[in-house]
Amino acid sequence: MSAVSRLSVNVNAIAMLRNRRDLPWPSVTGLAAIAMEAGAKGITVHPRPDERHIRKGDVFDLAELIEDRFPNKELCLEGYPSEDFMRLVEEARPEQVLFVPDDPEQTTSDHGWDFSGDIGFLETAIAASKEWAISVSLFCDPDPAAPEHAARVGAERIEIYTGPYGACYDDKTTAEKELERIALTASAARECGLGVNAGHDLTVDNIPALIAKAPFIREMSIGHGFTADALIYGFAESVNRFRKAMGEI
Repeated sequence: MSAVSRLSVNVNAIAMLRNRRDLPWPSVTGLAAIAMEAGAKGITVHPRPDERHIRKGDVFDLAELIEDRFPNKELCLEGYPSEDFMRLVEEARPEQVLFVPDDPEQTTSDHGWDFSGDIGFLETAIAASKEWAISVSLFCDPDPAAPEHAARVGAERIEIYTGPYGACYDDKTTAEKELERIALTASAARECGLGVNAGHDLTVDNIPALIAKAPFIREMSIGHGFTADALIYGFAESVNRFRKAMGEI
């Protein structure tokens, strides 16, 4: 029997491709369903204010899809805790929310929270999410000092930004150093009683070493690398490929 999946498929890239035309394909919900049918634990989306990929309507469609057809799966909403985003979180009621410190114009999430500044608004957003029975994760750089701050403001998980590790695909020595930073951060999170997620530029090639270093990682949110893989192998087979890389099947 296969293990419980850690894979949450980010379908932002699918929405971006769809938005190139005023047509309903490729279908965000259709491909999300294929991923979950194949064994992904859930779906992640990061709706931006300009709706350049995921639209608000997609969020509600995905929430309905999971409620109706995949009640044992999860929807994770990623975003900056602005008033508009928090309103969307309250209305859609995902299973998990990931707060990221993104500027609306950023291409993608590329750094964790700076906990040295004024983060009172984060505590407010976290408290509201918990009232709505939504699990809260904070996006953190691979820094062993970060989890303690995340725990102090009330987060239940952190998601470690693995972009620097993923960027070392052709530099084994640097990759090993980055991997050590991730592992130390993950261990520090466990000591703080936090769950550990990871995400950014993860692939079937670099995941095995990450799992070997931090086998207790609860979830991996993967979009760009997964979509690139799926263009070759198809959505369902890519779920299998990533889960095999995670040692689950």
